[in-house]
Amino acid sequence: MRSIISKAIIALVCMFAFQVQCLADNDKPITISQLPAKAQTLINSNFKAKKVALAKMESGLIDKSYDVIFTNGEKVEFDRKGNWTEIDCKQSSVPANLIPAAINTYVKTNYSGNRIIKIEKDDGMVEVKLSNGIEITFNKKYQVVDID
Repeated sequence: MRSIISKAIIALVCMFAFQVQCLADNDKPITISQLPAKAQTLINSNFKAKKVALAKMESGLIDKSYDVIFTNGEKVEFDRKGNWTEIDCKQSSVPANLIPAAINTYVKTNYSGNRIIKIEKDDGMVEVKLSNGIEITFNKKYQVVDID
């Protein structure tokens, strides 16, 4: 009897885990007008000349995020409020007005002639990738903490 109950509990746990996994990765194509207002403003102000290939909402178990992918392969990711979390401009450079001034100054001073082609914010840290392939990580005060 105990063995049957144990197997039933294990089966229920497995089914629950499978359902959670299915719900945690739910991507849905959307239009630009379905993005949070803050994200729409950023796209219209900084990427108006670029053609959108896909906009999607990613629903996780607890949170959601948004991705906008342009036809040239460049991409902007947003959190649920419409704040950018990653800007990847493989073909060009990240718009200067989206880069914190201290980071812009550091890159211009120390890596003259290089462009910032990617910037990512995560847990207070900001990582930039330069056109020469170097990646620089800054802390909350925009001080360099790592260079790869």
